[in-house]
Amino acid sequence: MRIRSGDGAFWAWAIFASVLISAVCAMGEAAPPETQAPADPWTAAETVTPADLAKEIGDADPAKRPVVACVGFKFLYDGGHVPGASFHGPASKDEGLADLRAWAKGLPKSSNVVIYCGCCPMVRCPNLRPAFVALHDMGFARLRVLLLPTNLATDWAGKGYPLEKSKQ
Repeated sequence: MRIRSGDGAFWAWAIFASVLISAVCAMGEAAPPETQAPADPWTAAETVTPADLAKEIGDADPAKRPVVACVGFKFLYDGGHVPGASFHGPASKDEGLADLRAWAKGLPKSSNVVIYCGCCPMVRCPNLRPAFVALHDMGFARLRVLLLPTNLATDWAGKGYPLEKSKQ
């Protein structure tokens, strides 16, 4: 099911997600400098904006569409995710990284892969960096990170890009 920003379901999800995102990220705000997130392991060329990804996933030619993976938290994925994305996370946990690696083993190393989390501001995201490093170390050369500076609700759904809801 696709959710648009004008739908009542979207706003209910966005409010719920915002409350949970605040709780998930609250500890990161008070963390001392030595526990702050390390530098990003990706370059600017290894990122994609929401506008560009929305165009890519909407391409009429399925061969040109990227493989998208959510490496964040399951409850956020279930509430609404980038259309066509599969869930492999959370990458901050050993079992989430193991799932991501197992999934990635089935992909050609030349695959156009985009990962995202969207749980909280990217600078504090616990999931993106380990996911990127794991996939990069596996040899994926066309690996990119979706730029969601604030979170998925604000930077994707709030801009009117479509969400797909998990089928329960």
